[in-house]
Amino acid sequence: MDETYAPPQTPLTVLHEDAEVLLVDKPAGLLSVPGKGPHLADCLLARVQAMFADALLVHRLDRDTSGVMIFALTPHAQRHLGLQFEKRMTRKTYVARIWGVPLEKTGTVDLPLIVDWPNRPRQMVCHETGKSAQTEWRVLKDDGQTARVRLHPYTGRSHQLRVHMLALGHPILGDPFYATGPARDYPRLMLHSEELRFKHPQGGRSMKVRATAPF
Repeated sequence: MDETYAPPQTPLTVLHEDAEVLLVDKPAGLLSVPGKGPHLADCLLARVQAMFADALLVHRLDRDTSGVMIFALTPHAQRHLGLQFEKRMTRKTYVARIWGVPLEKTGTVDLPLIVDWPNRPRQMVCHETGKSAQTEWRVLKDDGQTARVRLHPYTGRSHQLRVHMLALGHPILGDPFYATGPARDYPRLMLHSEELRFKHPQGGRSMKVRATAPF
């Protein structure tokens, strides 16, 4: 997969900028941080730092996921935001398209996750050694074969939304790791970070930044 890394060369989309924080809309197919090797050097962090030299990493999105991502512009902001993510004080909202239509309109997945070592970076559900993970989901609409859902992860485990939807029997469309058959046959992973709510590092006021899903 690494050999075919060809991220989109779209201009940086800035959603919000002030003295402390920067929020951008990450395109699907672009790494958040550099991978191993020079062919994986192009990433959102590098592109942001080319325009905002002081930008500091706070969190990551999977390469194939698009949407809202926040960077700190001061060390104070990085510490402040890092603690918010660590203590689950941020509120993240995702939109996804999934294969099949759930019988219920809303629910919560509470399944512990751990890396599937022989198949990493894939993750898997493991009740013995997995780390606690919870995702709230709600169906927005469906066409009989696929559904559009809104997802609120309470935890931030790697591939959490992707594995939790798979565990429900409804993999996210276009997922190169977890979808199979017709569910995989889409031009991209249909997962988008739609909204991030957080407290501003300067003064603590609540903020909400959104980016509309491109699918």
